[in-house]
Amino acid sequence: MQGTREPLLKLSDVSLTDSLGRHQLLKNISFSVNRGDRLAIVGPSGSGKTTLLSLINRLQDPHTGTIFFESQPLNKFPVIDLRRQIVLVPQEPKLLGMTVQETLAYPLILQKLPEDEIQQRITYWRSQLSIPDDWLERHELELSLGQRQLISIARGLGMQAKLLLLDEPTSALDRERALRLIEVLKTITEETKTTIIMVNHQLDLVEQFQHQVLQLNQGKLQK
Repeated sequence: MQGTREPLLKLSDVSLTDSLGRHQLLKNISFSVNRGDRLAIVGPSGSGKTTLLSLINRLQDPHTGTIFFESQPLNKFPVIDLRRQIVLVPQEPKLLGMTVQETLAYPLILQKLPEDEIQQRITYWRSQLSIPDDWLERHELELSLGQRQLISIARGLGMQAKLLLLDEPTSALDRERALRLIEVLKTITEETKTTIIMVNHQLDLVEQFQHQVLQLNQGKLQK
């Protein structure tokens, strides 16, 4: 994993304490990933996996240590610009009252992309993830959790970010769709050098996905 190239993302002695200042949620986390890498983060529930993703996406900032993206401290980037380059797909997807079609298009409209490019991206990722036409006019309550999860992943992929953060992306998918997603993610990293960090408790899928695995336990990286 580590070479002479400057890493895309680097965490240096990153720690985070809870809002009351009583408990360390993350403790002296240091690692780096390069362009095109696939990193899996595993560990028991409550170990800090989702919290770590939230720091990388700047939903919150570390109390000590520094996160670097493209050799610059993360907090030097305007948040809106950063989240176009580092996209987080949460475990519990929300459509925010939109139809599936509107959900897929919304972040691309915010980027002011041409309409034809928006439709090309939506069509491409729908095809890759086997999202059928009859989902497009459905709202959140008309979709299963697995269907919503797949839509959320397609929305994230459509943004074509430099770094994609996936929080338990296969947790609500059936086996066939989960395996298909892993293959799609591997292809993306190989063909476009997109970097993907995935939190996942399904270790057989992790084994098929990863270049590197980090294990968290009680907020600490395990050696």
